[in-house]
Amino acid sequence: MKRLLLLLTALASAAALSAETYTIDSVHSSVGFSLRHIVSKFSSNFTKVSGTVTFDAAAPEKSSVEATVEIASINTANEKRNAHVLSGDFFDVTKFPSANFKSKSWKKTGADTFDVTGDLTIKDVTKEVVLHATLLGSGPGMDGSMVTGWEATTKINKSDFGLAGPAMLSKALGDEVSLTIGVEAGYKPAAK
Repeated sequence: MKRLLLLLTALASAAALSAETYTIDSVHSSVGFSLRHIVSKFSSNFTKVSGTVTFDAAAPEKSSVEATVEIASINTANEKRNAHVLSGDFFDVTKFPSANFKSKSWKKTGADTFDVTGDLTIKDVTKEVVLHATLLGSGPGMDGSMVTGWEATTKINKSDFGLAGPAMLSKALGDEVSLTIGVEAGYKPAAK
């Protein structure tokens, strides 16, 4: 009986450790994007990302992610362009200050790769997207926390989210947008 109790305790402890919820570190995370501009490619990023990643290495299908991007954190390397992109012509940041992603399913596709299907909401328009995610690593952070690093990519059409812009610019800007997401997230283990 004593062995059975020890075994059950060990299994319960392992189950509790198998899934951890990490808080996204906005200082070390960003969402980059690129799209065509006439005959070249233009890249930019959002610098304020928050949310959580719950990762279960033993059962990845039980994992989840929720993330919010502050639209006003866009950095196009040009203040005039930043203001235009944030205006009603594109993001309309005063009405729609954030974009959100919430996962619905995770599918393991390789040793450290996953297809994460979820809902992306921009300007109150929600579309299902698949993030092709790679676990870059996990381990102790500099402050004693446990950290995990992720990279994910996907493509969306900006017109699907009401981001086509003025007609004169829609010919100069491509519709397809490539997203590259870099996330570092951490949690503090409970003190023993």
